Amino acid sequence: MDLAEIWRVMRRRWYVLLPGLLLTAALTTAVHLLIPVEYQSQSTVTLLNSSKATEAFDGNPFLSTQASLTGMADGLARNLNSDGAKADLKALGVTGKHEVKIADNAQGPFMWLTVTGTDPAAVLKSDELLAGYADKRLKEFQTQQSVAPEAMIRMATIVPPQKPEAQTKTRIQYIVMVGALGFVLSLVAVFFVEARRRTPRGQNRRTPTGTPATDTPAAVPAAATPGTADETMALRTVGPSGAGSP
Repeated sequence: MDLAEIWRVMRRRWYVLLPGLLLTAALTTAVHLLIPVEYQSQSTVTLLNSSKATEAFDGNPFLSTQASLTGMADGLARNLNSDGAKADLKALGVTGKHEVKIADNAQGPFMWLTVTGTDPAAVLKSDELLAGYADKRLKEFQTQQSVAPEAMIRMATIVPPQKPEAQTKTRIQYIVMVGALGFVLSLVAVFFVEARRRTPRGQNRRTPTGTPATDTPAAVPAAATPGTADETMALRTVGPSGAGSP
């Protein structure tokens, strides 16, 4: 079946295709309205060596980097993603979903602080609160270990919380999936109706089983012909000498 034939079938069975397309349009509109647009704000922070450790570099923390800083960043990120941290952040007024992780392809203790939600203003405010909470947790970790203030690892903001951007990829994917599925099901319905209309009415009738076989007439033996009867009588009446019997 070529495209021209498909188009002819669609035109011929428009009364099946049209309701399917209208229903598909209604479903895609519902998906567009029911799934809200999500916004995302992200900031970047880094961990710096203590002021005591940077004395040899004239107090420049960016010249004094250690592998332990990356390990500390990983531990801090895991703590900020824990259930306890989520409860603390919620109490502070953070809404939406937050995530903290080491920045991709980072060559140092850089961390991404990301907040996702449906309200742009609340997302931006939540990202700022998350950055402040991360700095607070870093200090608490070191205070619990009785680290002197001059020997504490510090946190610095590299990129402040950015203006929230709309994340429409997920919603577009759902809309495309619903639209494609509705169109395919509409075509299936069209060709199903077309196939039913093309099938002859008597083709699907089944021959009834158990029909008795037709009785064939029994062979009737052929009757004796008159000539044969006369010859028999003649043999009985003619004697040995050829004369007839008295």
